[in-house]
Amino acid sequence: KNDIAIYAIHTNLDNVYTHGVSTALAEILQLKDIEILSPHESTIFEQKPVGAGAIGYLAEPTDSLVFLKELKSIFQLQCIKHTSIIKSLIKKVAVCGGSGSFLISDAIAAGADILITADIKYHEFFDANGQIILADIGHYESEKHVIQLIKNILSNHFQDLHILSTEVITNPVSYF
Repeated sequence: KNDIAIYAIHTNLDNVYTHGVSTALAEILQLKDIEILSPHESTIFEQKPVGAGAIGYLAEPTDSLVFLKELKSIFQLQCIKHTSIIKSLIKKVAVCGGSGSFLISDAIAAGADILITADIKYHEFFDANGQIILADIGHYESEKHVIQLIKNILSNHFQDLHILSTEVITNPVSYF
């Protein structure tokens, strides 16, 4: 109707390793040895890993409260909902942009000290079962970096194309 082409890649970016939502989160946190947290079998991309979430290591073990403060600063968060601080140090970090509570058991099985994601429901916090710290940073907050990610990908592939990214904040959640 308005001669505008839309290319929707939301779910695709949630389930890839290279240039994906979760991998970008892991890179922002400067994790090392990043892998897919929950790999999926793929007949289309046999040579490239796909799956949900990412997991990696901090360069140095970090005090849990210091890490949460850094997380709050890096992502410019007003608050972080989290379980009890059951570990004094954070070393192995699992992340999933958007709603990632379905990965709690995967993060525990992988030996993560913390899972950073969004949209964790009240009863899902109990699934941590004293084995992992769950940190809910907010859905929008966990995915807002994707705008720049997509712009960078497009700019690298289409160098003669002028690419604009939105500056409109569409987060329907406010904090008081």
